[in-house]
This record gives sequence, C-alpha cells and structure tokens, in this order.
Amino acid sequence: MKKILLFLFLLILIGGGVAGYFVGYLPYTRIKAKGLAVAASGSELKKAFKENNIDLLNEKMKSFSGVYTAFEKEAATVYWATFIPYVADFKKGVEAGHYVILAAQESIEAITPYADLIGFKKGQASFVEKSAEGRLQTAVLTLDKVLTKIDLVSENIHQAEVRINSIDSKKYPETLGKTKVRATIENLKEQFVGMASLFVDAKPLLKKLPDILGKSKEKTYLLLFQNDKERRATGGFLTAYATFKIKDGKISIDRSDDIYSLDASIADHPRAPREILTYHINVPLFQIRDSNLSPDLVKSIELFNSLYKKSGNRVVYDGIIMLDSKILVDMLTIFGDTEVQGVNFTAKTDKRCDCPQVIYQLFDMVDRPTPYLRENRKGILGSLMYALFYKAIGFSPSKYWGTLAQTMFQNLDEKHILLYFVDPETQAAVERMNYAGRIREYSGDYLHINNVNFAGAKSNLFVKEGFTSKATSKNGVLEKELTVEFKNPYPHSDCNLERGNLCLNATLRNWIRIYVPLGSKLIDFKGSKMKVQEYTEFGKTVFEGFLEVPTEGMAKVVVTYTLPPSVTAQNYRLYIQKQPGVMEQNLRVELNGKKLLDGVLTRDLEIKN
Repeated sequence: MKKILLFLFLLILIGGGVAGYFVGYLPYTRIKAKGLAVAASGSELKKAFKENNIDLLNEKMKSFSGVYTAFEKEAATVYWATFIPYVADFKKGVEAGHYVILAAQESIEAITPYADLIGFKKGQASFVEKSAEGRLQTAVLTLDKVLTKIDLVSENIHQAEVRINSIDSKKYPETLGKTKVRATIENLKEQFVGMASLFVDAKPLLKKLPDILGKSKEKTYLLLFQNDKERRATGGFLTAYATFKIKDGKISIDRSDDIYSLDASIADHPRAPREILTYHINVPLFQIRDSNLSPDLVKSIELFNSLYKKSGNRVVYDGIIMLDSKILVDMLTIFGDTEVQGVNFTAKTDKRCDCPQVIYQLFDMVDRPTPYLRENRKGILGSLMYALFYKAIGFSPSKYWGTLAQTMFQNLDEKHILLYFVDPETQAAVERMNYAGRIREYSGDYLHINNVNFAGAKSNLFVKEGFTSKATSKNGVLEKELTVEFKNPYPHSDCNLERGNLCLNATLRNWIRIYVPLGSKLIDFKGSKMKVQEYTEFGKTVFEGFLEVPTEGMAKVVVTYTLPPSVTAQNYRLYIQKQPGVMEQNLRVELNGKKLLDGVLTRDLEIKN
C-alpha cells in the first residue's frame, strides 16, 4: 500500500513538474526571449530618432511594431492566469505598450510629409530650398496639418496611462534579492504618468501654435529683455524692449529700443510703491523699468500696464515674451559668433568677468559711462536678437532646429523664457505648461524664494546661492528651518563714474521674500537688516526681509516657522518654485533628519518622502 501511495505521489509530482514546465517555465522563456527582442529593436529605434532621419525612423518604427506584435502574441499565452494579480499587471503593461506604439506611429505619420520643416532629414527635402522667411512662413502654414492627429495621439496616450495607473505597486515586495522591486515599479509608473500628463497639458498649447504664429490673424508681440545679472522678481531688470508683428510666419520688427526711452515717453510717473521706497535707493517715482515687482508674472504685467498705457510709444499687443541673458548665450553657442553693428558677440568666456563675452560686451556698451550721449544704447539687444533669429531660420532645419527647439523648451522649463497672452484660452494653455511665471497652488509644503537686487550693480553675475530646508516634527506639528546663503568670492569693481569704469560687482542689496504654505507661523527671522514683514499673497504666507552681501564675503538668513496642521510628516510633499532668471541654486532638503535631496535647483521641483 505504501509503495502504491509513493508511486502515486511521484506520479503527481512528475505530472505537476511537467505541467509547470509547459504552463509556466516554457511560456516564461518564450516571453523573455520576445521581450529581449523588443528591447533590442527599441534601442535601434532610439538611435534612428537621434540621427534625425525621418525615412530611417519610419523603417525602424515599422520593425519595432512588428517585433512588439510578436511579443504581444506570446504574452497572451499566459493571460488565462489574470486571476493572479502579477499576471493581470503584466497584461496591463503589455496593453499600455501597444497604445504607446500606436501614438508613436500616428505622430510619425503626421510629421512625415513635413519632416524637413521641423528639422528631420528627408529623402527629398524641398524646405531647405526656400528663403529664410519662406521657410518660417511654410512652417506656420503647414503646422496645423502636422497637428491633425493630436487628438488621436492624446487618446492613445490616455489609454496607456489608465492601464499603467491601475497597477498597484504596494502589492509587490520591496526587494527581491538585491533588486529594489517596489521602488523601481513606482519610479517607472511615476515617470510614465508624468510624461502622459505633460502631453495632456501641452495639447491645448500645441493646438494654439498656428494662431500664436499669425496664421489666421496678424499678431503683435512685445518682447522684454530681462537682465538676470541684476535680479528682479520675474527674473531681471527690464533693460530693453522690442515690438514685432507676425502674419503667416512673416515677421516684421516695429521698434527696438532702450527701456529708458519707454520711461521717457511717459509724461507723468506716479509715486513709487512701498517696496521701492523701502528698499531701493533714491527712486521716488514708479518707472516701467522697475515695474516687475511681483513674483507672479500676471501681477507684474498689471503693474507694467498701469504705466505702459500712459506711454506715447504704446502699442496694442497680443502677448508678451520675456527673455533673459541665457537665451543669448545659448543661441550664440548653437549658431556661433555673430556680428551686429560692427561688434562681434560670442558665447566664449571673457576673463574680465569670468562670464560669456556677450554678457560683458553688452554691459560695456550699455552701462559704461561716457562723456558723450550714446543713442539707442540698449537697442543693440534687439538688433542682436533679430540677427540670431535670422541665423536660426537661415540654416538647414536638420542641422540646428532640433537642438534649438530642445534648448528653448529647456529654457521655458527653467523660466529663462516667460510667456503672457491676452487671449484667455492661450494664456490658460501656457499656464498649464508652467510657462507663464505664475505662483502655483499646492496642497503640501511649498517654498518660493524671491530675491530682488535694488541698486547692487550687476552682482548677481558673481553671487552664488544655496538653501537648506529642514522639517522636524515637534509637538504634533512640523517646524521648518530654512537657511538661505549668499556668497560673493569676487572683488569689488572700480565704480568711479568719473573715470568711466564699468561697475559690475558691488555690495548686493537684496530684498528677499519667502513664500510658504498659507497658515504657516513665523517663529524667527535672523539676518534681515530691516524690520521683517509678514503677510498673505497669492494664497501663501510671505516672510519679507532685506540683507546685504559684500564683495569677497557672504551673508545668510535663517527663517524658522511652523507649517499648518494639514502638512504632516507621514505623507510629506514639498513643491519648490524656482525664481525666473536664476541659473541654479544649491539645494538640500531634510525631513526629521532624513535627507530627501541634496543637489541643484534648476527648475520647479516636487520632492516626496
């Protein structure tokens, strides 16, 4: 009897092993093999995209789609086991990949007829044969055709997002051997959902692009140049302006001039507001050049318009584009040295300021005192931007347009370009993309540090900044200690005007505002040379002070405050909004002694525990 039972047990064991081999192991090995083929094909597709060749991209996309279809077919052999949560999630992931591929195919199909317009190499390119103006005009007139499939692409990305979002990472083990399983799944899921959300946010703006570029109606734009080396609330001192029109891609410059000439066109300037009278030096009247006082761009434009409407040079505009010096440096880096009005500009480092030559050259032309009157001294900026723009559309798109587009999107993300539109729908679209310089709503911990240089020369060119945010649980609430440090390792410039010297580095006179969650309570503010102010603005609590940073020296403020009860350590999230115009700031974030981040802030950032 025992031998019979043993025989039956062995039979069951062997049968189970055979079944396991055919039902489990064999499908796994086949799926793994197909998955490796997908990865290899995906690598080839990525290379094709980098080569900017639309014909090669189409070929590799077709190949990748075929390999993925084979993978899907093999994956389907285990779908009978979707009652097992891991298999169900595997199915969702495979389906999500299918929708992503559909979105990619539709996107490539949409751009193929116009590939040379957007910088791809093409077998038969006609676009490069057109004049510089003709290229841009053709691009604008066909842009709406490129966007014909955007709704279909958006729906496929949405379908992929739904499936990825439904995967619950918490049911997976934290680690499997030395592999971090749960964190990896959460990271991949977060990255994909973030990408999908970005596309959803971008869609309204993409649809508006033909209209923005004057396809249906001529548009007038006001370009304001911000000198970020003399920091102001929205990025920098308003130093020059230009007005231009665009219709069907054809651009015409109406005016390019010094911001001082715009102020001179106003007969009656009102008394300066509190902030200027308190922190600036000998500025009793409110000038356009000082109007970007608010960290929220829309509010600053309201202040700008309150003065601009009085100007004899005022034009009715459809939008405002604000640029800082990084745009000039980036474009010169891409297109090379550029000569304007007999002056050569380059992105190469100038030893006189340890900064790009274009920055020093502009300061030398604009700010150095002379015994004679220099007409349109800051209008050179408009001429330089105009020359760089025509370089951009004068080259073959496949050579530079891809790099230029990537650089400009990076500058939008990092707030070196800010956009404002009069049309409510267009304005809402740029706000969704966070390109509009708005102080944003956020339900967790929040931080925005806004620094304004009032009569401190161009010292932001030399000052390095960094801050540390430490949150500690005390008596049931989170207490924050924020340390903001400024260091200027360079010597003071010879600022003697009679000798005609260029005054770049001097003591930084810094008006600082710290925006934190509404309901935060100030405990202490160390380092301010003036009385600390506390108030509410843009749905935030604000702590305001003033400090000076000496040359070859440093200064800091240490602010201690409690966060509102709604912000807890259990689900701690911190959203940091970077100030426009800032290149980078060293950043360290801690929660109850645990380091959450130690790095550099170059754009808005969300940090989670």
